[in-house]
Amino acid sequence: MTLFLLFVFIVVSIILFKRDKVAFMLSENNKLIFKLKNTSWFQNHLMSGIFLFIVNATLFFSTCLIIYLLTYLLIPFLHLLVMILAIFGSFFLWIIVNKAWQGTNANRIKMSILGSSFYILLSILFLYWLLNLESSYPGEDLFMRSIGLMFGLMVSIVAFLSCLITTGFSFKSE
Repeated sequence: MTLFLLFVFIVVSIILFKRDKVAFMLSENNKLIFKLKNTSWFQNHLMSGIFLFIVNATLFFSTCLIIYLLTYLLIPFLHLLVMILAIFGSFFLWIIVNKAWQGTNANRIKMSILGSSFYILLSILFLYWLLNLESSYPGEDLFMRSIGLMFGLMVSIVAFLSCLITTGFSFKSE
């Protein structure tokens, strides 16, 4: 699990440092970018921030649902593939939101903070669960549960920073 987290951290770091080059792989003529650019509600930073919040929540909960459903299959390591695909899907949608935004940079930052605040709320929830961890019966070992909550806390903080950086700052032109 540690190697997997290290691998994911390296991949996310590479994507963040090379996000300009990754973003230019996605054409401005993309259907999703075109539709978002031409809608009036998306150019309002509050509405687009709420849209990004809902997109992040949908991505998170759909990934959790798929991973839960995969527990009924006896295929090993398939959940890791789902997590990696969720990372790439998140970056893909965040880049679409960034490219479709046409407002000012100050409003872009506001939109990005509002949209990525889903992960801050998730971090607060994980931290609350971690700090209030109690055993259900005497002698229960809470080590694995606390490790899982700490992993969830780390992942949600990295997701917040990644979303904030990807959607909050415009890409350089080539």
